[in-house]
Amino acid sequence: MARRRRVTFESSSSSESDSDSDVSSASSRRASPIPPVEDSAPSIELFKGAKRKRRLPSDNDSDQKMKGSERPQSEKEDVNKDNEALRYPEQPQDPRDTHIIGVRQVIIAAIRATDLTLGLRRIPAGFHVVVKADHAEFQTSNKFAHVDQAVVEWNEPILLRCEPSFKVRISVYASFESGPMICHGEVLRTFEISVRELLDRSKNSRPIIFQPKQEEVVSACTSLLMTVEQRLSDENNAATLCPLTTLTSPDMDALALKTDAGQRLLARYRRTQDSSDLNQSINHFERASDLCPLDNPYRPAALFNLANAKFVSCQADGRYLDLDIPISLFQDALDLRPTSHPDRPVTQLYLAISLLSRFTKRGFQTDAEAAGELLSEVLDVCHPDSHIHRAALIVIETSTLHLAGSTVVNDLGQGRPAASMLPLSPDQLADLAKRCAHRDDPHALDEAISLHRDALEYYNTMHASRGQLLGNLGALMYTRFQRRGNDEDLDQAIAVLTEGLALHPVGHSYRSQFLNTLAVSLSTRFDHRGNVEDLDQSIAFGREALALCPVNATDRSGSLNNLAIGLSTRFNHQGNGEDLDQAIALHTEALTLRPIGHPDRSASLNNLAVLLSIRFNHRGNAKDLDQTIALHMEALDLRPDGHIDRSGSLNNLANELFIRFRHRGNAEDLDQAIALHSEALALHPAGHTGRSMSLNNLANLLSSRFDHRGNGEDIDQAITLLREVLALHPVGGTYRFKSLHNLAHALSTRFDHRGNVEDLYQAIALLREALALCPVGHTDRSSSLTNLANGLSTRFCRQGNAEDLDQAIALHREALALRPVGHADRSSSYISVANCLSVRFNHQGNAKDLDQAIALLMEALVLRPVGHIDRPIPLNNLAVLLSIRFDHRGNVNDLDQAIALHREALALHPVSHTDRSTSLNNLANQFSIRFHHRGNAEDLNQALALHKEALTLRPVGHPDRPSPLNGIASCLSTRFHHRGNIEDLDQAIALSTEVLVLCPVGHIDRSKSLNNLAILLSTRFDHQGNVEDLDVAIALDREALTLCHVGHTGRPSSLCNLASRLSTRFGRQGNAEDLDDAIALHMEALALCPVGHTDRAKSLSGIANGLSTRFDHRGNVEDLDQAIALYREVLALCPVGHPDRPSSLSGLANCLITLFDHRGNANHLDEAVALSTEALALRPVGHTDRSSSLNNLAVLLSIRYDHRGNAEDLDQVIILHREALTLRPVGHTDRHQSLGNLANRLTTRFNHRGNAEDLDQAIPLLREGLALQPVGHPDRPSSLLSLANGLSIRFDHRGNREDLDESRQNLRCALTLLTQHDPRRLKVHTSLATVYLSFHRSGLDGTGPGEDNDSLSAAMHHFKTAANVVPGGLLFRLRAALCWVHHADEHQHGTQLDAYATSMQLMDAYISATASVSSRHSAMKAFPRELAVDAASCALRRGDLRRAVELLEQGRTIIWTQMTRLRTPLDRLQAHSDHAAALMKRFRDLSSLLDRPPASHADGTHNVGAEAAATRYRRLVKDWNGVVEEIRMIEGFSRFLLPPLFADLQEAARDGPIIVLVASRSSCDAIIIQHQQPPTSIQLPTDFEKLVKLVLALREATGKDAGPKGNQTALIKVLRKLWDDVVRPVVENLAGFAPRGFRIWWCPTSLFNFLPFHAAGEYRANGESVSQRYISSYTPSLTALMRARRSHDKSPSVPFAAIGQNCPAGHSSESTLEFVEPELELVRSLLPPTVSFTKITSVDATKSRALCALRDNTWLHFACHGTQNYRDPFNSAFLMRDQPLSLLDITQMDISRHEFAFLSACETAVGDFATPDEVIHLAAGLQFAGVKSVVGTLWKVTDATVQRLVEAFYKNMCGDGKMNSKRAARALHQAVHSLARDNDIPLDQRILFIHIGV
Repeated sequence: MARRRRVTFESSSSSESDSDSDVSSASSRRASPIPPVEDSAPSIELFKGAKRKRRLPSDNDSDQKMKGSERPQSEKEDVNKDNEALRYPEQPQDPRDTHIIGVRQVIIAAIRATDLTLGLRRIPAGFHVVVKADHAEFQTSNKFAHVDQAVVEWNEPILLRCEPSFKVRISVYASFESGPMICHGEVLRTFEISVRELLDRSKNSRPIIFQPKQEEVVSACTSLLMTVEQRLSDENNAATLCPLTTLTSPDMDALALKTDAGQRLLARYRRTQDSSDLNQSINHFERASDLCPLDNPYRPAALFNLANAKFVSCQADGRYLDLDIPISLFQDALDLRPTSHPDRPVTQLYLAISLLSRFTKRGFQTDAEAAGELLSEVLDVCHPDSHIHRAALIVIETSTLHLAGSTVVNDLGQGRPAASMLPLSPDQLADLAKRCAHRDDPHALDEAISLHRDALEYYNTMHASRGQLLGNLGALMYTRFQRRGNDEDLDQAIAVLTEGLALHPVGHSYRSQFLNTLAVSLSTRFDHRGNVEDLDQSIAFGREALALCPVNATDRSGSLNNLAIGLSTRFNHQGNGEDLDQAIALHTEALTLRPIGHPDRSASLNNLAVLLSIRFNHRGNAKDLDQTIALHMEALDLRPDGHIDRSGSLNNLANELFIRFRHRGNAEDLDQAIALHSEALALHPAGHTGRSMSLNNLANLLSSRFDHRGNGEDIDQAITLLREVLALHPVGGTYRFKSLHNLAHALSTRFDHRGNVEDLYQAIALLREALALCPVGHTDRSSSLTNLANGLSTRFCRQGNAEDLDQAIALHREALALRPVGHADRSSSYISVANCLSVRFNHQGNAKDLDQAIALLMEALVLRPVGHIDRPIPLNNLAVLLSIRFDHRGNVNDLDQAIALHREALALHPVSHTDRSTSLNNLANQFSIRFHHRGNAEDLNQALALHKEALTLRPVGHPDRPSPLNGIASCLSTRFHHRGNIEDLDQAIALSTEVLVLCPVGHIDRSKSLNNLAILLSTRFDHQGNVEDLDVAIALDREALTLCHVGHTGRPSSLCNLASRLSTRFGRQGNAEDLDDAIALHMEALALCPVGHTDRAKSLSGIANGLSTRFDHRGNVEDLDQAIALYREVLALCPVGHPDRPSSLSGLANCLITLFDHRGNANHLDEAVALSTEALALRPVGHTDRSSSLNNLAVLLSIRYDHRGNAEDLDQVIILHREALTLRPVGHTDRHQSLGNLANRLTTRFNHRGNAEDLDQAIPLLREGLALQPVGHPDRPSSLLSLANGLSIRFDHRGNREDLDESRQNLRCALTLLTQHDPRRLKVHTSLATVYLSFHRSGLDGTGPGEDNDSLSAAMHHFKTAANVVPGGLLFRLRAALCWVHHADEHQHGTQLDAYATSMQLMDAYISATASVSSRHSAMKAFPRELAVDAASCALRRGDLRRAVELLEQGRTIIWTQMTRLRTPLDRLQAHSDHAAALMKRFRDLSSLLDRPPASHADGTHNVGAEAAATRYRRLVKDWNGVVEEIRMIEGFSRFLLPPLFADLQEAARDGPIIVLVASRSSCDAIIIQHQQPPTSIQLPTDFEKLVKLVLALREATGKDAGPKGNQTALIKVLRKLWDDVVRPVVENLAGFAPRGFRIWWCPTSLFNFLPFHAAGEYRANGESVSQRYISSYTPSLTALMRARRSHDKSPSVPFAAIGQNCPAGHSSESTLEFVEPELELVRSLLPPTVSFTKITSVDATKSRALCALRDNTWLHFACHGTQNYRDPFNSAFLMRDQPLSLLDITQMDISRHEFAFLSACETAVGDFATPDEVIHLAAGLQFAGVKSVVGTLWKVTDATVQRLVEAFYKNMCGDGKMNSKRAARALHQAVHSLARDNDIPLDQRILFIHIGV
């Protein structure tokens, strides 16, 4: 019966997984892999001879034809002519020759040969190379090679002459003895080459490539690469190879010559079969044997060579009776090679073969048994990978076959050692070929081919059997090609079959058989190389074969099928529908020739079904698909249970049902298909040859069901099945590389779903193994390259390693090179390279990549002309890239061309075409893009209509229905943004909700659907303000995030989505946690995008945006600095040419301008303008985003104008805004923004120039902007606010009440449109306050200017309300409160004190949200430094002294107060109740956590850990506040940690009065606080300006040298002024109740902090001074003094540490303090013996040692350099040997039980002029940290002063042997008085020490 060729495949992933993937639009879904069908190689029927008529194949159950992947013939250098020297043209001497000669040596360092065993007919013992140069001969060692060893390498240096033209002869030999070698052996290759050529080839790593020798298909040694080095002549040559020494006697010379000659002739005989060569060979070996007497070491080799030649002769002549001679010789050789001899195994092998040959002819059982023993011993001693071991196995198999009745004698390894036996008969060879075709045994197949070649040499051209042998050999070569993919096999098969066809001219009975076989082979070659001539010739042969089969011929159906397959192949590659229709007609005719009941009817049903399925895919006619399924069902019915081909029909029907599922979405089809594949698998149990195919088919459908339903069990089961498939194809198996591809594809799919990176890495490893199985020259190499490239591209997209993408592109390019012009798959490679270049452009921004990608797609489009079945793919991909280029360059031609291409693609998919819905979506997406850039409503309407048509093609139940639903929802959302119709948004949400329902839990696309719905709900929240929408959106995003677990590839996107939504909620509700959480999420996303990751820039931008926003609301400059650092990194990731560079420039510019606003550094402003200018230049006229860049630059120039007043900047701003407005014509979605921007700048110009035209033009622009945002539009409140502000300005200039009324009305309207949680309410209330102030000032209510108390009260009400809009953020609320303070003060409104209290409360909350102490101080600088004293002054003016003191205590030392809150003792709380005790523990735990210093990081750097720590800090603050509120609910603790009341503060005056000095711009006052007495207020006879002058005068006076009389006149003048203006009034008041010698405490504020009140006096004879009356101490605050007085349990010991450092790090020897050591010794001598004294000085006085001493000792004395850091006072420090001991270090310690500290260092009690009321200096820091009593200095101190004062102080302090810190003030007072009597000490040195504390 006729048989057709079966051309099938296991799965689409076994070929290119996505060579033609669409790069696509949002609507494009990933194409499912083409389902696999039955897997078998094309079968070609064998020729049996004239007596047995055979017809060529055609039609078993062919399914869909697999598109293979081919390679072109590899380019080889023509080094031909066996054993001939290479010839080179004569060359002139190279100029470099003179450099070589005489200076360097030339050495062959390494020789590398490939395929040395290829084609050898004897088993080699080893290989060596002989180099002949200048009469010297060098021979390398003899290297052994294993069976599968492709490369042999010698690393034995050979020294050559240095002359470039010097010729070297190189020969490669195979030796046949491992022991003493008689000669070189068989020469494999020999040639001559010059030194110059050797150097050139070595330098370029260019091997010498050899072609097969004459009359050989393959020859040993295919290439030779020599590494040649040049080195200096004087280098050691000891390691080089020595020349070969010649034999020492004439007999030995003759022995070598005879043996060489014999080997050469024997090798030639094997090629030519010339018997004279064989006879001469025997003669030479006999002569050699005669030259070897019994004791000669070479005798065994000589006997062996002679035996081998004799054995070959016996076989050639059929003289089997003469076999005794070679057997005897082999036996003699074996006897001379004992057990340990290396050549004994090969001798045993050949002896065994000879014995078996004699056994087959004579039947001597002893021969067989002896041979068996010999072979067993060989197997025992030889390595399994050795040639001898392999040959022994083959001999054993051959003997077994013979004993079973077979006449086959297998070859040995690479070639039969005993080749040239009498060939088998043609029928025997045909039987052998048949067995090889049905059994995948590589060795048997090689044997059969070899036997056929031997037979062809025997049967000459005129022999009658030659044609049969040619046919069978061609079939076997074709089979080997299919199994191994070697192009040469296919070419030889076609050549052999062509010769066979020539032997069967027209009229010959077997001509049609050869025609069919040739047609199949040519078609296959076309599949692998794409040469259309092969395909056309194949069809021509098929037509001729069909013509030779008349209508009634029995084998006509086979020819019909073969021709139909050829035509369908041509259709697939050229797209001519006539070919497909003709093929279907041929299969239809074939089916009619096989009516019901015909045994082959099922095969014809299948063939016709396959082509109908192809036509359905091309034309989309559903009838074709239904008919296909009907045909497959009929075929299945004809193959009932038990039928041998039932599994094939099950597979075919399953595949078509799956196709119908893909196009109609009926889940029953998919489930039925899986059931059919499962049944097919059951028919293929373990061990069945078809099991791997069934496993693969079922796995693919389970993978597809996973894609559509998301059930993880399906993909897991698919991978399990595919692993079993791979196990069935072990290393070396024919189909292993396909199994590797399929498993890799499934693992990649699971990676996409679960994000387990191990799956992806495993997939790539499998693909690399598959590629290794397809070396250069393999037909499937291009497909393997493509698949690996796709895997690497996927990994790049997930992990961002640029090396992966570059490697993917290189692999795709290599695949393209293997598909030259004319190759059928060249267009696919163009598309693959283009796709990767597009990805690289998206991530690196190199415009060349994008242009090259577009050029490649244009090439692909040319290769798929009109009519080509796959033309829509390059049309779509090219359109997408043109659209991308339009986005980046703004060339409208690109966008229009993209739309035109999508239109053409749509036209190729008419109504009813299966891919029409995809084309509709793609075209719709382009229309949407054009709408966004042009604002033409028709484009949006058309996009919506296209999406709706696509939806009708995907009805309910269709698996791809979500795609058009999403498209429609997107268009409706866009239309909502454009027109503001809420119905559009509601409908979009409804559609997205439907999509979510279609993606239930477990569905692979559920996370995307959750995100889409979340975006729309968030949009509706923005518009309607329903907080439920936003909360639901966040819940959806959180669910999406849970579906993207740690390690999932989609997790970074989900993190960013949730972060975006939380940022939105923060923007509307102002909950700081939302912003912190958003930043933390962005940080986590960044951690998943390490350096090199493609999405890193996106994550960095997200964090930077969040930090910038947080700075706006909290003012922490660290956030802003970090945001700028992040944006700079983003910019570095977007070099010139990168598509995201403009947006990165803009982001950095925005942050820099914010920094400029904060710090006022003009460089930041200029850099921001430069960055925005560059961004604009990157968006030239026509660019879609030019309007945004115009706007950004305009904003920055406007700011620069505000700061520098350059009118050109303002004019340029307006020009830019006008251009932006023209780019946003009527209908453009962002026109209202441009209208507002232009109007605002015109208003600014009006304010500065007074041109009424500007203002009149601005108002209409604002009105137009408002009109574009009708009621219901989310931005309408903002437009109302802008218009109201413009009208208010116009009122201020023209006084038209209508403007003011309309402004107020607009603001009220805006207020009604905003929800309670909208932060914009703050701005509206602030503007309303401004409007009411205008009403008040203008007197429009009729009572005259300044008398409209109602309007003024309304203004204050709105300021107050603005300050209490919680969503507005602490920073903006604080600013509103400060505005309230300003205007309440200005108008002396009754809410003044409330405004001050609110401002200070907000400032406290704002500052507490910052983790870093230094950043709190920086934040304080941004606000009025006199806020607290102004509040107190206000209270004083109202006569409320108690309130004044309370406000001062609340508003001053905020930073210290916040720190000490965390160290509050709770003994009373602990004893209250169990609940209180639990709260106390919780409070202590949280306080301890908050009191720990945050991790420090370098300025300007970002760190995920740092941000996490900051977020953690803010959450701890929230928890801490919650615990504090709970404590306040306990009876007796209602004011826990609240600002203390005056009654509490009076306790500070228990030991003496406290004088609080208040310095505000309105007045300067002193408040005297007594214990249990009302406070007294004194208005001082000075003012703020006088105090400024006094402070400056003091700074100038201190340190000046004394005058001629030893007086410091300037200083005395200051102290007198201080006495007169401040101290005298206070002292006079104190005299009434404080007796002389009493202690008093000064508590200065503002500028008073910098004046020495203890030293004020008249400084004249008998003059008064404060020191004569009272003992002065200082305290930073009343609370600090009260805390210092708290009693603690005292230790009986007095640990005292004296810390001195005379030479700190970074100081020169000139600044060395010489008296530090004497001072500390002095202190030691003055302390009582009961004190435990520790001294740390010199090299021991390091920071760490000082900290330890500070911790372990309660009494301290510092003698060192001190420094006050005015820029960052918390970095003020004591200078130690290694690094400073800073104030910040001290504050982080618990020294609450410390008694006393003497600071003998400079400037230890000097505060910060920027924030004087924070009292940040070393002495105050020690007191706030817990030290009860501190002595510090106001300015620089000299050694002489210190020595004398220290001595006087400690004598007064502890002269009686007692240590009491309360004595410190009196001791210092007395010590200073003692210094006053010493005229040698300047006044400034006598008064610089002060006492702080108890």
